[in-house]
Amino acid sequence: MRSPSSGFGLIELMVALALGLLVVLGLTQVFLSTRETYLSQRASALLQEDARYVLSKLAQEIRMAGMFGCLSSDRILDAPAAFQTPVSWQGAAGSLRMISADVGPQGGRPDWTVVTDCTTFAKAYPGARLSVAPGETALPVREVFYSFENGQLKVGHQKAVLLDNVAAFDVSFGVAASASAQSVLRYEARPAVVASIRSVRIALTLRDPGARVRDQAYHLVVALRNRLA
Repeated sequence: MRSPSSGFGLIELMVALALGLLVVLGLTQVFLSTRETYLSQRASALLQEDARYVLSKLAQEIRMAGMFGCLSSDRILDAPAAFQTPVSWQGAAGSLRMISADVGPQGGRPDWTVVTDCTTFAKAYPGARLSVAPGETALPVREVFYSFENGQLKVGHQKAVLLDNVAAFDVSFGVAASASAQSVLRYEARPAVVASIRSVRIALTLRDPGARVRDQAYHLVVALRNRLA
């Protein structure tokens, strides 16, 4: 007597293939979802890193704005008119301008040099000045520009690209009620009285070129260390 044949029939094979296909599709979906999550988190982290770098650099420059040595700018002989407005923002042109002491290893030629004895004498000279009299100090002063153009944040007169993928860049100033008041009353883009400026607020929005995350907005408020004249 012939024994019955063993093995899978066509129906069982079709069911097994269908189940296997569902498992493969599920695993593929999980993999793609995990990969997309990883790429999104990485894109967000890169934006945060870029924002942290740029904002920390801006904060350092803002804190030094209006630093011309031991004496106030109105006591500096031959001081250029630019010293009277150490920080300004032109919103239409997207340009932030600052004038401050070059205390770090910036290199290059300063725009001015303030020579002072920190008691009664201070004088501004154009460019660098290497020789000073005994008891005097030479303080290099430079003019710094940050400009926002075509989705890029640029720095310097040559407009070297500092950061790409910038969706928005805005600056406003925290002003006091008067030149002698301390607390910030409101924020303005173009304060009428420079001496009333107490802080600078930066608003930076970065965009992921791969569109994996939404635009990331960052804000920074920096108090001025030097009272502006």
